[in-house]
Amino acid sequence: MYDKDGDTMKVLLYFEGESLISNSGIGRALKHQQIALDTVGVEWTTNAWDQDYDILHINTVAMNSANIIKNAREHGKKVIYHAHSTEEDFRNSFILSNQVAPLFKKHIVNLYSQADYILTPTPYSKSLLEGYGITVPIQAISNGIDLNRFHYDEEKVKAFQRYFSLKPEDKVVLCVGLFFERKGILDFIEVAKRLPEYKFIWFGSINLLLVPQQIREIVQGDHPSNVIFPGYVKGAIIEGAFAGANAFFFPSYEETEGIVVLEALASHQEVIVRDIGVYQDWLYDKVNCYMGNDIHSFVELVRGVVEKTLPSVADEGLKTAQQRSLACVGEQLKEAYERVLEL
Repeated sequence: MYDKDGDTMKVLLYFEGESLISNSGIGRALKHQQIALDTVGVEWTTNAWDQDYDILHINTVAMNSANIIKNAREHGKKVIYHAHSTEEDFRNSFILSNQVAPLFKKHIVNLYSQADYILTPTPYSKSLLEGYGITVPIQAISNGIDLNRFHYDEEKVKAFQRYFSLKPEDKVVLCVGLFFERKGILDFIEVAKRLPEYKFIWFGSINLLLVPQQIREIVQGDHPSNVIFPGYVKGAIIEGAFAGANAFFFPSYEETEGIVVLEALASHQEVIVRDIGVYQDWLYDKVNCYMGNDIHSFVELVRGVVEKTLPSVADEGLKTAQQRSLACVGEQLKEAYERVLEL
């Protein structure tokens, strides 16, 4: 790929611990970046030993992050940090995460500040980073959504129904996420208790030794009989679930974007979320989703969506996802790269 001056441009997409994060939103962000750049002809590599690149596009904040930035600087490369993590979404996740959160914030501020330019998924996360006192230029670009994966496919829906032995009369409420309190798992369970006539399925997995005992016990069996934790499931089954469930209920308290929300919208699904800051300016209550704030409102919204007593918002939701296609994201990344090369 050529920049606006006609010179070739190559990007190093760096994700430390790729195998460990592959099942997370950040892991999907890697795949999305690769597809997005392919759509606009930007050459990329994930080989950190390859010095034939112009821009380090670093996405993770683990132990080797500072070293990879130092190496890039020593070889005259530009550095873009993709800020997927904030102190706010680190809290209420792992054991001791709240106690460690101030140190985590200091760590990420130090790393992010070493970049020439910062990308982050939403205006909301941009505002958080600016509130930390970071002075590096920051631009919001969605993680995007692979629309080809999530269009309606009857065979995928049937695969999902077979996998869970669903009967035609079964009503299914879906959620996808790691087993974090921040993701709203406790509220998901409480809503399921109050709606025993529906099946509630939470896709996702994490080493249970990393989460608080209360969450561990819930996942291991202390949950209502109408709740299913199938673990991490990929491919046709989960894609069929997004399209074939009766509602997508994501009661997360904090996100930097929420790729699973985009996946649900792209699947033409009815989406129910918590009314939180990250959705400002792109999700609108009763327009392209439904928003609640507490158990009572969530119960009423889930029931209304499943029983179709509330108007469908799926058409507008799909339009929202289409605006965040990977082709659109690719164009925005390309423009950001060209801008950084001029710094």
